[in-house]
Amino acid sequence: MTHFPVLETERLVLRQLTQNDSIEIFQYFSLDEVTKFYDLESFTNIEQAEELIQKWNQRFESNQAIRWGITLKSENKVIGTCGFHGWMKNHYKAEIGYELTPKYWRQGFMTEVIEKVIEYGFNDLGLNRIEAFVEPGNMGSRKVLGKIEFTEEGTLKEHFYWRNRFVDTVIYALLKKDYKVH
Repeated sequence: MTHFPVLETERLVLRQLTQNDSIEIFQYFSLDEVTKFYDLESFTNIEQAEELIQKWNQRFESNQAIRWGITLKSENKVIGTCGFHGWMKNHYKAEIGYELTPKYWRQGFMTEVIEKVIEYGFNDLGLNRIEAFVEPGNMGSRKVLGKIEFTEEGTLKEHFYWRNRFVDTVIYALLKKDYKVH
């Protein structure tokens, strides 16, 4: 991919993150309620947000991942991110990840975003399988994936090690043949 694709939904614009977005990224990544189920500790300084944006953009440039900043059409302020990592072109699969600032939880924003991102994954990236790994207690994320018709495939016991403990994850997947445009 040579240029970063901009995607639009009814209420949102998904675009490449820039260092100008570091304040918004820092603001919500510094909240424990956002990082509770994330493989990052809550941020304590803005440099962490700047480094994360740089890492996501470098991974895009090297065709390893793509992460969109989620902005409201009414204002160009980042309220979350969504994208693919663990991208295996030769295996036609990727893992989806996302987060949203709590002010916008339970308003259908993430469902709207994920639907657009998976449409792009299947139609433009040539993916056949999109996976999501979710901690069992992350009911918000599990509910969103269920709405979009991801299938729960099972629990991977002690799948990740973070915050000094082993963590189970529930694996969800959506196959291209089962994908229905909403």
